[in-house]
Amino acid sequence: MPGIAFSNFREHRRLFTGAILAVALGVALMQSSLSVMAAVSEARIPAGLSGQARERIQDAYAGAATLLGMTVMLAGFLALFIVGSTFAFTVAQRRRELALLRLAGASRPQIVLLLVAEAALLGTAGATAGVLLGVPGTWAQAWLLVAFGFLPGGVSPHLNGGIMLASACVGLTVALLGVLTAARRAALVRPLEALRDTGRAARVMTVARWVFGLSSLAFVIWLVAAAQTGRVDVLGAMLIAMTVSVVGAVALSLLSPLVVPLVGGLLGLAVRRSTFGELAQANLRDSVRRSASTAAPLIVLVSLVVGLMGTLASLGRMAGEEQKRIVAGDLVVDSTGAEASRVAAVPGVAVASPQATVPIAVTVGHGAYRRTYYSGIVAVDPAAYRRTYRRAPRSGSLAALRGRTIAVGPGMSEEGLRRGGVAVARVGERRVRLRIVAVMAPVLENGADGFILPRELIPEDVIAKAPTRTVVQVAPGTPPSAVAERIRAARIGTVRTVAKWADAEADAQQKGNEAIFAVLVGLGGLYAAVAVVNAVVIAGAERKAEFAVVRLTGMSRPQVVRMALIEAAAVTAIGLFLGLLVAAGALAGIGAAAVRAVGTPLVAVPWELLGLLVPGAFIVTGVASAWSTLSATRVPPVTLATARE
Repeated sequence: MPGIAFSNFREHRRLFTGAILAVALGVALMQSSLSVMAAVSEARIPAGLSGQARERIQDAYAGAATLLGMTVMLAGFLALFIVGSTFAFTVAQRRRELALLRLAGASRPQIVLLLVAEAALLGTAGATAGVLLGVPGTWAQAWLLVAFGFLPGGVSPHLNGGIMLASACVGLTVALLGVLTAARRAALVRPLEALRDTGRAARVMTVARWVFGLSSLAFVIWLVAAAQTGRVDVLGAMLIAMTVSVVGAVALSLLSPLVVPLVGGLLGLAVRRSTFGELAQANLRDSVRRSASTAAPLIVLVSLVVGLMGTLASLGRMAGEEQKRIVAGDLVVDSTGAEASRVAAVPGVAVASPQATVPIAVTVGHGAYRRTYYSGIVAVDPAAYRRTYRRAPRSGSLAALRGRTIAVGPGMSEEGLRRGGVAVARVGERRVRLRIVAVMAPVLENGADGFILPRELIPEDVIAKAPTRTVVQVAPGTPPSAVAERIRAARIGTVRTVAKWADAEADAQQKGNEAIFAVLVGLGGLYAAVAVVNAVVIAGAERKAEFAVVRLTGMSRPQVVRMALIEAAAVTAIGLFLGLLVAAGALAGIGAAAVRAVGTPLVAVPWELLGLLVPGAFIVTGVASAWSTLSATRVPPVTLATARE
């Protein structure tokens, strides 16, 4: 059996190329990500840095580890999905060959063993290539993380034999898991049914596919409906949207043999006017397995990318809108503390509420739960702060914020700190014991203040140098634009309206999300391209006789290529449409949560990403289809039509 498996693997190497590449990419990404994660965990923060600088580096390491973990999970999911779908399509294309083996005396367990042996060869080849590719990939990934600002310079990953072995084992396991379902189904098909393409061999939708596809779809519909209810907050809506993006993609991929022909029938109304369009529609209807295998990776790519990125972008817009509602002011001035002290004297200013981010340390907790924070610590004028901040504390009162007291800001309100607790602030050489008098309600903004304390506790020389944001309320009857011009004329920092400031904060938050998705979208796009090209190439290699018959009826070679391009474009459109349908379901819950949170249905659709994704998908499928069709029609049609299988 191993000899036959090796012979088949060598003979069908074109069919296995896509799966080998998928395994290699998965192994390389896992190896490089795990190697960089190991380097991050071993990295030492340089001595002599301030507490704020150390905390920034620690946060960067934590963010990079999160991104790398997401990369590993996404790579594993996509590798398993693509290898499994590729094997299923490959085994289906070889059903006559496997039927002949059954007729020659091979038993069902032997057929399964043969396909598993082929998968082991495929996994070994892919894992070996992936380990080799992962060596330069490790350095490239570390460089990209530094270039995107996720990591500080100085992180030097090194080769780790354990990580390389573990990544290779994962690649081999992915290949073996990917073939099991296809191998079991191939063994259950009766050989005569496979030769005649009837019965179980002709059935695309298996019982397992029906069960898992319909149950996943029902679960997604229930989640979308649940997200519309008032019982789901913004965090719950975000988790639902992410779940819908993943599970919905899997559901429609499993049901694609049903959905693709249905949607293809609708598209056929537009292309039925031409002969080539009619032929393309007939191929979509009759070659369900081929069309579904091409559309499935596009469904997964679009639903994941658009759904997840749209969710995070919508949260950013909600955070900006929330800030507009929370901050009760007309202008926001960014300056130093010394400059901020002059804002109140500007004509037309009714209230000036300076909020200085001070370089002190705050320690909370005790024993093993003791932790020190160096950033997000804001010194405010309590009376002015209460007038320019609309949201009331979740517990306690800001009216008690005076003397040796402190409030837990919205950025730390989920850390379990309670009113009546104690925090210790280190201000220069002094250690001041502070009583927690209020805990603010959480907000959507990522960079929300962590701790709020009275300005009177901070020395004036520290306040003067601290970066300060001042919320300004102008006097009744005074145009805010006039006050803004006076502040600029006095050369007091940068002044913006509250709306423009909130939008800028939301844009800054979104840029961080876009940097993350630049990595994940590139990964997902690469995998989808591999899967689509592989499906088109496999299908083209098996359509030589079909193309030959069509050419013998009078069609020229360019006309056959044109027919294949129309078919590929239709399948691409179907895959994109179904993926967008899943993404729309994911974003529907975000829109409902936005209405409940900020009063308006804020949904951010990543149009720029779609502007790259849609034409890119058509280009990839079109080029792959044209190339495979030209390759399949290179031999004279009479030769192929009269050839015996």
